[in-house]
Amino acid sequence: MERTLAIIKPDAVAGRKAGRILDRIESAGFRVAAMTLMHLSRAEAEGFYAVHRARPFFGSLTEFMASGPALVMVLEAPDAIKKWRTLMGATDPAKADAGTIRKEFAESIERNATHGSDAPDTAAFEIGYFFAGMELV
Repeated sequence: MERTLAIIKPDAVAGRKAGRILDRIESAGFRVAAMTLMHLSRAEAEGFYAVHRARPFFGSLTEFMASGPALVMVLEAPDAIKKWRTLMGATDPAKADAGTIRKEFAESIERNATHGSDAPDTAAFEIGYFFAGMELV
C-alpha cells in the first residue's frame, strides 16, 4: 500500500463539489487514512508550496489556497500516487481527459479543484506537513 496527499481545494469546497469528489475517490478504491477541513493562512499555504516560490504563479496560488476552506486527506491504495494523479487528470482542465475529476469539476488551470502529491518523497513531506503520525489510521 502507498499513501498520497490529496486536497479538495477551496474552489471545489465553495462550489459544493467536495461530496461528489469524495464519492469518486472512494469509488476508485482509495481508503481515506486521514481527513480534515481547514482554512489555510497565507503563511501556511506559502510553506506548503515553498518548492514553487520562484515560479510566477506562486503568489496567486498561495492567495487562492488561503481563500477558503479546503479538505485535506491522506489516501491509501496500491500505487496511490499514480492512481490519484490519473483520477485527477491534467492540471489544466481543458487538457484533462474525459471522466477525470479536473475535467468534470475544475474551473481553470489555477482553480483546478484538487491537489495530489507527485512522488513518494513529495507525499512524505506533504503528509507530514498536515498530519502527525498519530492522526493517520
